[in-house]
Amino acid sequence: MAKYLVIVESPAKAKTIEKFLGRNYIVRACFGAVRDLPKSQMGVDIEHNFEPKYIVLREERTRNALKEIKDKARKVEKVFLASDPDREGEAIAWHVSEILKANKTTTDIPSVRIIFHEITKKNVKEAVAAPREIDFDLVDAQQARRVVDRLVGYNLSPLLGWVIRKGLSAGRVQSAAVRMVVEREDEVRNFVPEEYWSVDGTLLSTRGQAFPTHLQRRDGESIALGKEGQIRAEDQALRIVADLKDAAFKITSVQSKEVLRRPKAPFITSTLQQEASRKLGMSPARSMAIAQQLYQGIPLGDEGQVGLITYMRTDSTRLSDEAIQDVRTFVAKKYEPAMLPEKPNVYKNKKSAQDAHEAIRPTTSFHTPEGVASFLDEDQLKVYELIWKRFVASQVSPAILEQTSIDIQAKNYEFRTTGTITKFPGFTKIYEETDEGERRTQGANRPLPEVNEGESATMKELIPEQHFTKPPPRYSEAALIRAMEENGIGRPSTYAPTIRTILDRQYVAKANGRLAPTELGEEVNTWLVRNFPDVLSIDFTSRLEERLDNVEEGKQEWHELTREFYEPFEKRLKSAEKRMVAELVGDDPRCPKCGSPAELKQSWFGMYMGCTRHPECNGTIRMSRTPPEPTDEKCPDCGAPMVIRIGRYGKFIACSTYPKCNAVIGLDKEGNKLPPKPPPKKTDEKCPKCDEGFLFVRTSRAGEEFYGCERYPKCRFTRPMELNLPCPRSGCDGRVEHRLAGRRRFVGCTECDLKVFGKVDTKTPCPKCGTSWTTSKKPRNKPRLRTCPNPDCEYEEEVSEE
Repeated sequence: MAKYLVIVESPAKAKTIEKFLGRNYIVRACFGAVRDLPKSQMGVDIEHNFEPKYIVLREERTRNALKEIKDKARKVEKVFLASDPDREGEAIAWHVSEILKANKTTTDIPSVRIIFHEITKKNVKEAVAAPREIDFDLVDAQQARRVVDRLVGYNLSPLLGWVIRKGLSAGRVQSAAVRMVVEREDEVRNFVPEEYWSVDGTLLSTRGQAFPTHLQRRDGESIALGKEGQIRAEDQALRIVADLKDAAFKITSVQSKEVLRRPKAPFITSTLQQEASRKLGMSPARSMAIAQQLYQGIPLGDEGQVGLITYMRTDSTRLSDEAIQDVRTFVAKKYEPAMLPEKPNVYKNKKSAQDAHEAIRPTTSFHTPEGVASFLDEDQLKVYELIWKRFVASQVSPAILEQTSIDIQAKNYEFRTTGTITKFPGFTKIYEETDEGERRTQGANRPLPEVNEGESATMKELIPEQHFTKPPPRYSEAALIRAMEENGIGRPSTYAPTIRTILDRQYVAKANGRLAPTELGEEVNTWLVRNFPDVLSIDFTSRLEERLDNVEEGKQEWHELTREFYEPFEKRLKSAEKRMVAELVGDDPRCPKCGSPAELKQSWFGMYMGCTRHPECNGTIRMSRTPPEPTDEKCPDCGAPMVIRIGRYGKFIACSTYPKCNAVIGLDKEGNKLPPKPPPKKTDEKCPKCDEGFLFVRTSRAGEEFYGCERYPKCRFTRPMELNLPCPRSGCDGRVEHRLAGRRRFVGCTECDLKVFGKVDTKTPCPKCGTSWTTSKKPRNKPRLRTCPNPDCEYEEEVSEE
């Protein structure tokens, strides 16, 4: 019988660790968080020092996991809590230990904490041999974050639902991120382009070699954008070209120098998310999910389940001595001697870095991407290759570049030509960074002709070119993460969930790969900034993160931090509530039943004004949210005036007598009226689910027809339309129709075993083999693909979302 129980967060991690520890250990997963604040109420006792009221999560898998953990814990001598090595993981370990203490049969079983930053046999065994107590500074830091976020979210969200529309949410970090996107959009809108001109030319050396050049100065003044000598109009540029038409060009300076280009640090969480977004087109959530899989373990044939990378939530670039020795040994064996620097490369952390974990790196450099490729799927291999190359390159010698600049004089004008060639590739032989917005060395890898000072040159052509200054670009997901990191908003574990939340809440939408605020997002941001500027302040959010770090380091007590935040927040909250009540029901609201003062209250259904004499009097004042916008439209069904309302999918025109009349007119993103949907067509077929109503041919939001029961919403039966398409397989006379495999719908042949997953397009035949229909599907984080259903045809192409 096993003597010890090890509790981890995921089954994949459990499987990897159990292989390392042997028969005396049972390893079980708790599936992440096991206790949390309740969703149905605030869950924080403000009157009693902000004590949180935790409940066991109701998810079936969590309850089943805890039941098994309690059962196994009764039969062992000790429990090892091995959740992730961060604040959240420490809190999970504490919650599990509290649950075991509260259970009568496991209350005497000792629980200890173990941590490891990479799941290898050596590290796991070392962790088990050196257990420690739960670090309550880490637990308290996580509790403080959770409580503060709950106080913000559960106080602001109901007000948003009252003022704007039901179902909205606000949060300390997510609302700050939305504010950044909105403010960048304001910069783009308010930007006024400025015209400027450049003069570029091509010169011939005395040896007849052509080389490009660029006008740098006029009368000793720079013509660069924003400088006094800037060329602002076409006539100025043309005068310069005319003035230089017969000018003599003379080379006044030729300078060459060696430049070292050093490798960048190994990945931390934010830089991995940014690089995966830029290079692989992966969302932060997707890249982190794949990194989690690589950390927890991948089956590598005879090696068994192996963790391929270290812990992926970190803000430190630090590397262990063992890791540095491992990679230097690898580089020495794999590459020429010049690739290995004399001393290891060391990288400084940012001031805000917690430095609790190492940088993200492979557990061993000898697990090359080529060596593990057969065991990984396509996305896993891409992410692992990115991490492996960045880490190995970080410990390789710098690249050596030769940078040459040539200055040319013509009358009172100075031209310059620059070129760079790579003398030694160094780390670039392994990995090239792609920083968004970073300017590469001008003329990179462009050799220049051999020229000497004092030689003349001949002008071949001189071209004036018009330019306009450009507004700052909208944030990409990678750029927003970088900005959040630089401004101290959130921590490594929060970047991806924050972006996913603001997209899911439809405060922000993607437009051509960039993040733009929706109308709803701008409205929510405007109200929050007007009423709670401190909470939405970037500086405030950053300062709070620093203070949470102080709690983690034991420098501040978490109840004190929460109180210092909540007291000014509560004053501003009451002020906003009072102002909103005054706008809607007056300065002195009274109960319509008994005349007693009424106050703002909150129920499961939102905010309302209720009598202060409750429960003796249950009087309420009917309150509406911001009134809908009136229009000149008349309802086509009842003739009543129509108004503009805001729904889940944006604005629409609705009858003012709703719910008596539910006529609506759709609006597009620009506010133009959409054509009315045709009425559904009734069929002669009875609904197979309820056997009461008939099936109607209805149209979805995407414009696709389908069968739906006429008794909707009482009966929600739906069925796709018949396809009646010919089977693309040669020699098969079957027809292709929609079919089901469990709950998954696919397209299949009635005669052969052809199965096709994707959206059927009957309007686009295959251009390669002539099959009368094609399919398209949108893989996650990848462009939409159109393919031919014919198994013998290899036609495939990317198609735009438009």
